[in-house]
Amino acid sequence: MAHTVFIDGAAGTTGLEIADRLEGREEFEIVRLNEAERKDEDCRRSALNFADFAILCLPDDAARAAVAMIEEGSGTRVIDASTAHRTAPGWIYGFPELVGANVVAGADRVANPGCYPTGFLALVAPLVRAKLLPRDWPYSVNAVSGYSGGGKGLIQHFEGEGSNIAFRTYGLTLDHKHLDEMKSKAGLKNAPVFAPSVVPGFRGMVVEVPLAIEAMRNAAPPKELREELARYYENAPLISVHQPDGEVTELVLYKNAEPSDRLDLYVFSDKEGHTARLIAVLDNLGKGASGAAVQSLNLMAGCDPLAGLHA
Repeated sequence: MAHTVFIDGAAGTTGLEIADRLEGREEFEIVRLNEAERKDEDCRRSALNFADFAILCLPDDAARAAVAMIEEGSGTRVIDASTAHRTAPGWIYGFPELVGANVVAGADRVANPGCYPTGFLALVAPLVRAKLLPRDWPYSVNAVSGYSGGGKGLIQHFEGEGSNIAFRTYGLTLDHKHLDEMKSKAGLKNAPVFAPSVVPGFRGMVVEVPLAIEAMRNAAPPKELREELARYYENAPLISVHQPDGEVTELVLYKNAEPSDRLDLYVFSDKEGHTARLIAVLDNLGKGASGAAVQSLNLMAGCDPLAGLHA
């Protein structure tokens, strides 16, 4: 018997991509509401309590309200793609490669990781855990993303008639909502300095953590950092740690990139190993959003973890 799935916020970019990944899969039956029903609180409440799985693709406050609609004993298991529950007690962080696939599989409440934190945490968290990087270093994160990550408003901002945007940086108050997530899930003493930007491509993301290895206390050489990441992710089919071969001189995002649920990690360094650039490349709508939600759903439903994904 198929598992029923209700995507609350199915008309948004993340919801549409989740539905695309579930299309044609016999393991799941999507509970669909028409436009009028989506605006009717009673209809949404009914769908939330009827479904085996509810995937929330909503703003933070709306996601909290949706969770409050789910009645005790309904049996509905939740995956929240918003920021609302990523550091909340009782919620499992939906990054199986970091928290364990079995942990996600057994969870009733899963918080989808943020797109930028996915890249940052994939690079830094295993190295801090292995004590190859210090937890008290003042890390910085430089990142660029395709504009789809900003939802319909930002998409219109970039695609609207007369748009002439070449580059957009933001988060200039230095209190971005991803900071608590990055700090707590990496086990850091301090939140990193986060510099996010948007480029005129629909999808794709590059997240970089520059390291002054020579100036850091108790930091391992770049070669050891790379080897540890390769060891840590050796059984993670969606994550690749690339070995430098002298041929990689640039990393590029393409405007016409196809959907991807992969995550590619790199450790570049100077010849002496005094400095390093840890870089993650991913699709902000894939492993950074919709793909991550489907990966968690697969685990929670006992399906092939890679089913429906662009691997």
